[in-house]
Amino acid sequence: MGISSEKIAEQHLASVENYIILDRNYRCPLGEIDLVAMDGNTLVFVEVRSSSSPYPDLAGESVGFRKQKKLRQLASIYLNEKKIPHFRCRFDVVILLMDKERKTAREIGLYKNAF
Repeated sequence: MGISSEKIAEQHLASVENYIILDRNYRCPLGEIDLVAMDGNTLVFVEVRSSSSPYPDLAGESVGFRKQKKLRQLASIYLNEKKIPHFRCRFDVVILLMDKERKTAREIGLYKNAF
């Protein structure tokens, strides 16, 4: 079995994009945030999507209006729970195009301020 999509995204964000990872798979009764990180002075909530399809847009399109709304609610819960004061926040999406065996990413796309 290959490494998880979230782990691949985390490694890319930390080593290539210089994000500082604060939380992984944050869960509450409403759902889950894949990654929470700092990018400079901005707190970033990261949604990770993966696909072995040759059409990367399909993975990105799965972060539709309902998912965006849910992620905003989750972010609000996270900020309240962690007692984080007013902070510049952003939502990024990482799209991983996986090999056919879904063991490694053949391409990684980062969409900053995705919504």
